[in-house]
Amino acid sequence: MDVVEIAPVLRTELLRRWNEPHRRHHDQRHLDEVVAGLATLSEAGLDFDARPTVLAAWFHDAVYRPLRPDNEEASANLARELLVDDDDRDEVARLVELTRTHQPAPGDRNGIALSDADLAVLGADAHRYDEYAANVGEEFRRVPRPLYRRKRRELLAEFLTREHLYVSPPAQQLWEATARANIAREIEALAR
Repeated sequence: MDVVEIAPVLRTELLRRWNEPHRRHHDQRHLDEVVAGLATLSEAGLDFDARPTVLAAWFHDAVYRPLRPDNEEASANLARELLVDDDDRDEVARLVELTRTHQPAPGDRNGIALSDADLAVLGADAHRYDEYAANVGEEFRRVPRPLYRRKRRELLAEFLTREHLYVSPPAQQLWEATARANIAREIEALAR
């Protein structure tokens, strides 16, 4: 994958957002992991348009407030605002909105790449996954713990009903088995 340059002013603004103090999982580490996931998928042979997809990774959680249902929409609007004269503006905004569902259409190469890279943390080693799960819990610390545990179990259980967690064959090969094991382990821990 070609290196995608982010303009210094844009990089500064987005990193300021990714490093807001209320973030625990949706922070710069997550951004770095998504961009690295895109590089890994590219190296594994997944074909996608690097520039708009990497830009979408930079914008996909640029606006993030736990419990808000419109983070993806607000992040897409931010992309439209900050990329006003950029040829990839509309594609970046579309991809950002797609991260709400992680269900790209068949043949949506850019959407598949971003969705799979955004979920790569699910297939990380057990230590990193446990950090991720704890950080998500910390972001939702204002939610009463019994409610959080129930809702988190429901979300994770829904993931396990899918035939595949990842859309692309490279992501399935790289992360699927570990992700399923991690999710099952977290569900079991949340049930205790």
